[in-house]
Amino acid sequence: MSRRPNPLPRYYRWRSNVLQAPVLSLVTAICGTTALLVSLVEKKGRWQHRIAQVWARGCLWSCWSRLNVHGAENFHKHKVAVYASNHTSYMDTPIIFAALPFQFRILAKKALWEWPFIGWFLQRSGQMPVDSENPSATLASLGGGVKALRAGMPLFVFPEGGRTTEGHLQPFLSGAAYLAIRAQVPLVPIAISGAYQLLPIHTHHFYPSKLTLHVGEPIETRGMTVRQIDNLTDRLRDAIQQMLGQPEERTVESAAPAHVS
Repeated sequence: MSRRPNPLPRYYRWRSNVLQAPVLSLVTAICGTTALLVSLVEKKGRWQHRIAQVWARGCLWSCWSRLNVHGAENFHKHKVAVYASNHTSYMDTPIIFAALPFQFRILAKKALWEWPFIGWFLQRSGQMPVDSENPSATLASLGGGVKALRAGMPLFVFPEGGRTTEGHLQPFLSGAAYLAIRAQVPLVPIAISGAYQLLPIHTHHFYPSKLTLHVGEPIETRGMTVRQIDNLTDRLRDAIQQMLGQPEERTVESAAPAHVS
């Protein structure tokens, strides 16, 4: 995979400003408005999720990047699971919505609820905000996630808690493992490659890249207790790291939850 040039050539910056960013904004506005209107008559979120999938594919199309999915058969091994991925870019969220072939809920950073269209969609489609500055609210969000899993709704989280600044895995928070163990459902590792080259943190210009999503073997949690959260978090991180092909490095986990940013 080619590395993103630094600084980015003027041609890519011009194309992002004049063509790609306006198209992405238009797709977001249209899909967000449509999802809001649909939410007035459809309360279970199925149609809104389909609109989100259309939005996600439109985002990838506007960035001129193709997504390849490997290990998609692991999506169908369990009806309900917690799915967890590395987090390198704002484009990770469209990648996840474009790749996962079923309805799910995400644990998302509360600040996203303040964004036009995106925040409205999150609110109306039943996604779960996480306020990392309020431990009581965080615990309530995790409790809501466990209830959703037990009711049959898959969940998705970014266990790093935020985007990486250099493209490498950060320490994992324990929220994904906590949810999976409390609900006694499998934990499925996902590794995203190419999104960091496409749109790294603190940039607004796209550099077309080959996007790849690897779905790992589900990690069974049946019979595990909350005392094994750290061990399960280690296993999750090791699985994602192996799929990414990054050198192994031991990190320190935190008891805070994971969320989407």
